[in-house]
Amino acid sequence: MAKGPKAVLITDTTFRDAHQSLLATRMRTEHMIPIAEKHDEIGFYSMEMWGGATFDTCMRFCGDDPWERLRVIRRHLKKTKTQMLLRGQNIVGYRNYADDVLTEFIKRAVFNGMDIFRCFDALNDYRNLEVAIKTVLDEGAHAQGTICYAISPVHTVEHYVGKAKELESMGVQSIAIKDMAGIIAPYITYDIVKGMRKAGITVPIQLHCHYTSGMGSMAYMKGVEAGANIIDCAISPMSVQTSQPSIEVMCSAFEGTEFDTGLNLEPMIELADYW
Repeated sequence: MAKGPKAVLITDTTFRDAHQSLLATRMRTEHMIPIAEKHDEIGFYSMEMWGGATFDTCMRFCGDDPWERLRVIRRHLKKTKTQMLLRGQNIVGYRNYADDVLTEFIKRAVFNGMDIFRCFDALNDYRNLEVAIKTVLDEGAHAQGTICYAISPVHTVEHYVGKAKELESMGVQSIAIKDMAGIIAPYITYDIVKGMRKAGITVPIQLHCHYTSGMGSMAYMKGVEAGANIIDCAISPMSVQTSQPSIEVMCSAFEGTEFDTGLNLEPMIELADYW
């Protein structure tokens, strides 16, 4: 494929959110290592492979060392940025932690090979992201601020645009619109992204949708048309249902347009066969 002038970038979620959504986060490090370098060769913007529920399930259910997972996969990813999901003050746990614990965690994560930190608070209370974002920036890593999507009388397009402005003022290098429930509609996605761009948001916008309602791929297309730059996808056997849209499908959907990813589908066959 020839990359389009406004080529959309893809984050591969196969190693993190895909199996967290479909397989209760039970994928072990030993399952990832044999195919990691093949994923690395595709040309993804990043690979989400750490954080979220993967940290505790590594120890509780999989018998893995989460830190060793980060180090090992980092060694196999020579061309692709690593990415994690960081729960703000909750780090990768289920309660809030002290600032010094959060700060040291981020420092060790960067030291062991983490590039991009998607920092989020489930209630979009950005007081819980202040220390995380500052520390990530201080450590020279990429701080991505997150807007969690919900539907209510309060959650209007204007509300989300305001949240984007708040994040940009905190110094984030990109913004993720995170649709954890898989309920965002295509034209709402368009309106939110377009509203952010009209309001002067200049940092890259990344879309994270689940396929739970069946609208994920349509939301991606409308969001990209409105000015989003990056979409989260998983390799086809680990996609859709409660996971993310398929990498292969989204690449094919944008083929021949100004948003063409430029990614070659042929090598993805081996990835799909493996998974």
